[in-house]
Amino acid sequence: MANTASIDQVLQQAVAAGDVPGVVAVSADDRGVVYQGAFGRRSLASDDAMSLDTVFRIASMTKAITATAAMQMVEQGKLALDQPAGEVLPELANPMVLEGFDDAGKPVLRPARKQVTLRRLLTHTAGFVYDTWNANQARYAEVTGLPAARTGKREALNAPLGFEPGERWEYGINIDWAGRMVEAVSGQNLEAYMQQHIFEPLGMRDSSFDPRPDWRSRTVQVHSRQANGSLEPIDTPPPPADREFYPGGGGLFSTAPDYIAFLQMLLNGGAYNGARVLQGETVALMAQNHMGDLDVLPLTTFKPAFSNDAEFFPGMSKKWGLSFLINTEDAPTGRSAGSLAWAGINNTYFWLDLKKRVAGVLMTQILPFADPTVLGLLDRFEAAVYG
Repeated sequence: MANTASIDQVLQQAVAAGDVPGVVAVSADDRGVVYQGAFGRRSLASDDAMSLDTVFRIASMTKAITATAAMQMVEQGKLALDQPAGEVLPELANPMVLEGFDDAGKPVLRPARKQVTLRRLLTHTAGFVYDTWNANQARYAEVTGLPAARTGKREALNAPLGFEPGERWEYGINIDWAGRMVEAVSGQNLEAYMQQHIFEPLGMRDSSFDPRPDWRSRTVQVHSRQANGSLEPIDTPPPPADREFYPGGGGLFSTAPDYIAFLQMLLNGGAYNGARVLQGETVALMAQNHMGDLDVLPLTTFKPAFSNDAEFFPGMSKKWGLSFLINTEDAPTGRSAGSLAWAGINNTYFWLDLKKRVAGVLMTQILPFADPTVLGLLDRFEAAVYG
């Protein structure tokens, strides 16, 4: 498997070149962790060295964990993939689709003809969108005063659909709703649920929606990539103390070793660390294409401070499993066709290759998303792992 010296070199060079302030990367196969490394600094404003236990805002890497919670509920018969979501959450019973805006600039809404379901939520085909990549949604929020999800207000989720459920793929707040479904049928909030049913069994001691006082010294700072390629530390406000919901679509703090434990559980068919989190057939189901003939589409940014235009594997048809991007062809790095992957907005990335039995995590803390420099580093890291 991995030649650790060659991987060290890839990561060290990126720090030495100033491509990233610091980076933590880990990889594992079905026998255990095969590589872990931490290089550089947690912030350009301090001398704190990056370490394996550095705490990152993993943002949308939360989604796969929320999907795991939802699939535990499916296994228990408390949720079903194709049941109308409105039977679980009345707010989803009669969704409205945003058609556009009238001459006076008022939103034009119509009732959806199809149902929102858990399967559609987990595949981003339910119709919910993000204003970062959807101009109509950004305009709707502006016109109506809809709060942003980061405010922690439950009202933030009451956004209209951007299109008819099942019509196409578009990235959005779908998994936040899946998290609310888990809460509704489990009787626990998402933080308590994940701690009891996922994090504690897997030994993920540094994963939580709520930042802990003992993390303060080892939480990484977010940096912003400037037009000239340089990096500036930026302030990131903590989650609101009075939040009304835990965002299953993107609120977790975690570490690279914790996240690789989660991926090892999936790699091992749902069991790890002496605990069974999912049944083997459930993991296999999550790894399949659940969007049929639809394809994952490129993300065009409307908020360049938060995201670049983003498309992984340009020119390749891409599918979506139960919360994962699926590449349909082998990748030049060595990643097999049918592998699972996703990312977080601060340029954290993971992949899970069930065919070659290898998983990897690469974490930085840089905006905007899909930073070409970090994506290049991810490719080199991945190729070195397979090499």
